[in-house]
Amino acid sequence: MRNWILAGLLLVVSFGYSQELNCTVKVNYDQITNANTQIFKTLERSLGEFMNNTKWTTKSYGQNERIDCSMFITIQSYESNNFKGTIQVQSSRPVYNSTYSSPVLNFNDKEFEFRYIEFENLLFNPNSYDSNLVAVVAFYANMIIGLDADTFSNQGGTKYLEQAANIVNLAQSSGIAGWTQTEKKQNRYYLVNDLLSNTFTPFRDALYEYSSAMDKMTDNKKEAKEGVVKAVQTVSKIHSTRPNAFITRVFFDAKADEIVSVFSGGPNVNIAELSETLNRISPLNSAKWNKIKF
Repeated sequence: MRNWILAGLLLVVSFGYSQELNCTVKVNYDQITNANTQIFKTLERSLGEFMNNTKWTTKSYGQNERIDCSMFITIQSYESNNFKGTIQVQSSRPVYNSTYSSPVLNFNDKEFEFRYIEFENLLFNPNSYDSNLVAVVAFYANMIIGLDADTFSNQGGTKYLEQAANIVNLAQSSGIAGWTQTEKKQNRYYLVNDLLSNTFTPFRDALYEYSSAMDKMTDNKKEAKEGVVKAVQTVSKIHSTRPNAFITRVFFDAKADEIVSVFSGGPNVNIAELSETLNRISPLNSAKWNKIKF
């Protein structure tokens, strides 16, 4: 058995395959003044290794196909190996024929509490809930992979989003914040539930349309801009049935700055309707939309 495992590892290395994620993990503990800081450094290192060395899918990824992403964890309280804080999760995907990467996910999870003992092994079992720390980061690993797949193929990330939903289902019995529908409607439960809901299909449709448009930016900027306008119009379908939906905010938390940049130079397209749509469906970003040049 051991020889078979070694042979498999050598085969993977020989073809240059690697895990799915290229994840940078940072742990900020500035608010903690009464603890040995080494545990936070160990946590940071362990999470980075866990995210980047775990095989999350059955797909083979080349080294240059790994998904660039980051997790920025802010520890707000720590006592007796119990941590509480927030986790900011971001991911991006490369734009075709360029050195630019387009943001896909930018989500700030404010309900992050867990127990961690320094140097403990972090292991993910998709069929059980063993640790809130592992469950949360595994949830976001699958979210990152699922949304990345959606940018290359419409609805292409469904099986990974379903895995994230399975993690939610397993974690609900823990009683720890962030996993249930009885809490505020901006947590992990609602994030993946909305993405898999037929009601909010326009989010994933728009993500694919938007990314396909960005892939044309080098060759045909005008056509690319028109594609971005179309993607925004697709997102607006959500507003027609669910004004101020959480999932609409998730889209623009990732894309707002890029949209402003896209329409602040280059060939002109008719953006009067775009500006009206953006201000209607994402009024929280109105200051940014006002920077778009007509």
